[in-house]
Amino acid sequence: MTARAADRARYDRATAQLDAPVAIVDLDAFDANAEDLVRRAGGKPIRVASKSVRCRALLERVLAREGFAGIMSFTLAESLWLARSGFDDVLLAYPSADRAGYAELAADPKLAAAVTVMIDDPAQLDLIDAARAGGSEVVRVCLELDTALKLLGGRVRIGARRSPLHSPAQVAEVARAVVRRPGFKVVGIMAYEGHVAGVGDAVAGRPLRSRAVRLMQAAARRELAERRAAVVRAVREVVPDLEFVNGGGTGSVQHTAAEDAVTEIAAGSGLYVPRLFDNYTSFTGRPAALFALPVVRRPGVGVVTVLGGGYPASGAPGADRLPVPYLPEGLRYDPQEGAGEVQTPLLGPVADELLIGDKVWFRHAKAGELCERFDTLHLVEGDAVTATVPTYRGEEHTFL
Repeated sequence: MTARAADRARYDRATAQLDAPVAIVDLDAFDANAEDLVRRAGGKPIRVASKSVRCRALLERVLAREGFAGIMSFTLAESLWLARSGFDDVLLAYPSADRAGYAELAADPKLAAAVTVMIDDPAQLDLIDAARAGGSEVVRVCLELDTALKLLGGRVRIGARRSPLHSPAQVAEVARAVVRRPGFKVVGIMAYEGHVAGVGDAVAGRPLRSRAVRLMQAAARRELAERRAAVVRAVREVVPDLEFVNGGGTGSVQHTAAEDAVTEIAAGSGLYVPRLFDNYTSFTGRPAALFALPVVRRPGVGVVTVLGGGYPASGAPGADRLPVPYLPEGLRYDPQEGAGEVQTPLLGPVADELLIGDKVWFRHAKAGELCERFDTLHLVEGDAVTATVPTYRGEEHTFL
């Protein structure tokens, strides 16, 4: 029996009394992935990206481990909810226009001490001030650096279009704008190198593309390490007591951690290890988050139909954004139908071994987005479900 076949047998036994669709997290794999992230971080603390987890119980579990500290959140409403729930170090990774949330933040000492907001433009300070509604608490601010690699005088850009702040001078100037502004304090710098951390460099069947990605990423790491260090020096001249410099992501943990200027690493997807994180030379994780759909039809030889399945991930549309049939091995989509809204046909000789009511296990393309489809996660240890916990959705929160 292969390792994957053994996993399927375990998951089927663990969920035998549960009707599909159902989602699980294999805690042995989750904990092993957490341990590997800590190893790769080389002693620097890891801030957990909540968008990649979206389950309070699992955030608590990983933050109880040595080597993890703090949360990187994705909306202001989520940040405030987490802070009210007892998480005392929440970095909002994206600028917000949530006026009601800013009024709440500025009026509550506990929330203001726990939550740090992201800016890359003084106009965002104007919005926060206009939203204060009399709240006078000092708002903690993090500055985001654009990590994109620019070539040919800026005519070629590689990297996500996030912050407009690219140079040390630009970031330092915004830091000065914050320092001049009553009611705000610069406490950190963040730089997410998505073109390094979030792009696989060993894509099966595409050796030339993979080689090109590795060359690009090596150049990007060198350029960013130099520029990030210069940015930190420039900002420290304005804000000597800067608390943290955050960088990285699951795919670049060890590289970012090697930079002296970086004080903490961000990671989250590496806990669940969705399918988009299979194509890396820098690490190999264990799939920890899966969902099962039930076989409801057997239309013919070599085909079964499962209920549901149309759970695409965000990003540029493409086949790599679809969940992948994982267990049993050997199933594939019908190219004319793909993953369906209500039903999904699956092809392959192994389909003839499946009976009505059997489970087919899938891996989502991205990590936390799976939790937008399910109210609960069943936590599996060995071949048993040892706990069932709510996702954000199960706690009636869909922040985006």
